[in-house]
Amino acid sequence: MTQFNGKVYLVGAGVGDVDYLTVKAYRLLAEAKVLIYDALVDEQLLKLVPDDCLKIHVGKRGGLPSTPQSEINLLLVKYCQQGKLVIRLKSGDPFIFGRCMQEIKALQAAKCDFEAIPGISSVTAAPLLAGIPLTDAVMSRCFAVFSAHQPSSLDWEALSRLDTLVLLMGGQHLSEIVRQLIRYGKNKCTPIAIIRKAGTVEQQIWIGELSTIVEQVKAVRLSPAVIVIGEVVGLSKFSAKM
Repeated sequence: MTQFNGKVYLVGAGVGDVDYLTVKAYRLLAEAKVLIYDALVDEQLLKLVPDDCLKIHVGKRGGLPSTPQSEINLLLVKYCQQGKLVIRLKSGDPFIFGRCMQEIKALQAAKCDFEAIPGISSVTAAPLLAGIPLTDAVMSRCFAVFSAHQPSSLDWEALSRLDTLVLLMGGQHLSEIVRQLIRYGKNKCTPIAIIRKAGTVEQQIWIGELSTIVEQVKAVRLSPAVIVIGEVVGLSKFSAKM
């Protein structure tokens, strides 16, 4: 138990629209006194909190001004110590590329009570919404998930040998991703799918091959997008439009 009556909930908002919010997250939002939320969160979620709830936007988007993580940590601690029910709302699942541990460490250091609430991640939801099974008895015995935000830090030789790859934050580095995979032995004809804004009315899907995909999307701003690479991409009904 802590010395404060407040509590911070690290909540996953799910993928895309409000429809993918969990029931528990919905109930917590209805009780929130402070809402600290990210850029990719569906704005319809903001209507679920009480009228007197303090809403603070701390979104992080590549290339744009963003709230420093240290400031977010201080906000969480501040309002928890004031006895508030605080919702830290993150898109997808808070424990998948959500920078949760920095916030948790700050809460622990301040002896603030907290709880993490799972959300539906785009890692699994985006492929599903594109009709792509991440596993298959023949085509995909395993899949790997990774951030492609810094391609130079990845072991491309190892990744190129895996059946199925799921990449987040890779839209700006698509050319480099393709180049590295082909360099380390991935067949140029390997199917690839890009799912942009998964789970929203603006969802777009491109399906091609490693050798063709860069040209297909050269005029498109891909962020936010999930990239799936592997033979299972060919199982999608959208692959017929290749």
